[in-house]
Amino acid sequence: MAHAYTPGLRVSSHATVRKLRRLPLKGEVAVSLGDAVTRDQVAARTELPGNVTSVNLVNKLGCTPAELANYMLVKEGEPVTAGAPIAETRPLIKWFKTVVDAPVTGTLESVSSVTGQVILREPPNPVEVLAFVDGQVVEVMEEEGVTIETEGAYIQGIFGVGGETWGKLRLLVDRPSDAVTADRIPGDCAGEILAGGSLIEHAAIEKARQAGAKGIIGGGIRDQDLRDLLGYDLGVAITGTEKIGLTLIVTEGFGSIAMAHKTFEILEGCAGSEASISGATQIRAGVMRPEIIVPAATGGSEHGEGGGADAGLSLGRQLRAIRAPYFGRIGRVSDLPAELRQVESGAQVRVLEVEFEDGEQAVVPRANVELIEE
Repeated sequence: MAHAYTPGLRVSSHATVRKLRRLPLKGEVAVSLGDAVTRDQVAARTELPGNVTSVNLVNKLGCTPAELANYMLVKEGEPVTAGAPIAETRPLIKWFKTVVDAPVTGTLESVSSVTGQVILREPPNPVEVLAFVDGQVVEVMEEEGVTIETEGAYIQGIFGVGGETWGKLRLLVDRPSDAVTADRIPGDCAGEILAGGSLIEHAAIEKARQAGAKGIIGGGIRDQDLRDLLGYDLGVAITGTEKIGLTLIVTEGFGSIAMAHKTFEILEGCAGSEASISGATQIRAGVMRPEIIVPAATGGSEHGEGGGADAGLSLGRQLRAIRAPYFGRIGRVSDLPAELRQVESGAQVRVLEVEFEDGEQAVVPRANVELIEE
């Protein structure tokens, strides 16, 4: 029988995680199949074409496009240096000579005898894709990238900002309900990833950033604090490219929400280990979640990439409510009624019965929950 798709996220203490490391355009793969790699190792590299600058030489020299080739000092394909002459006129009286210098350093790409335009291209920009996690190369795509496999703890968050980074994981609190306040940020946290319980306060983020922390993890964040951190309102977009000095990941949502007990227990068990995190988040056009990966010597057989094989609801499945009045609460499916039920809006919808962690029972529309894939 067909079932409605229910969104899910992964929270596992033992998982096999595969990370695709792909170049933005074709280049060179720097590792081989079966190689053991470290997170800061270059997996693939390429060069992005440099910026293009156009110069209208016929206007500057006072000649026709057909005559332009007679005045060029540099040929197509040859290097140029900013400030060095690339073309000049040859009048009988040298004081009337006009010289045109290159505005940028790079290569003379083309000279048009039709428009009189000269195209200069700046040097290419090297791009290196790092492994991001310690693991083994299990797939190589020639000239494109690799897939790296590792085993260990894998946690997907709800929202994040900031790019890929890594460091030693340090737990700041004793309980998942403890907020991350400024007084909990240690002064010796440079290069570390800090993990708290519930709300991450803006003052704590600022102190962690000044102390040189690589990342900070908590249950939630206030919308105003996020706005203050970024300096602008975040619209519907892909995050992960923000230059804010660290990577921030919230595991539950916006506001003061205690971290799920299982998530907290995994982070607690991984304290002192090296972790890789990414704040990249995309809500629309293909879900992308922020993630925390703590490689270990041993692991299970679950896959962290692409979600579980079964995205359907079943009795006993762990879930999180994603809308009021139970927003952020964790529980398990206790029953799956087949008949439709009427909700406050008057609509007839499919529902489920859930038992929350505190023992409370509730009937919730199936569209108001997401599965936690263990």
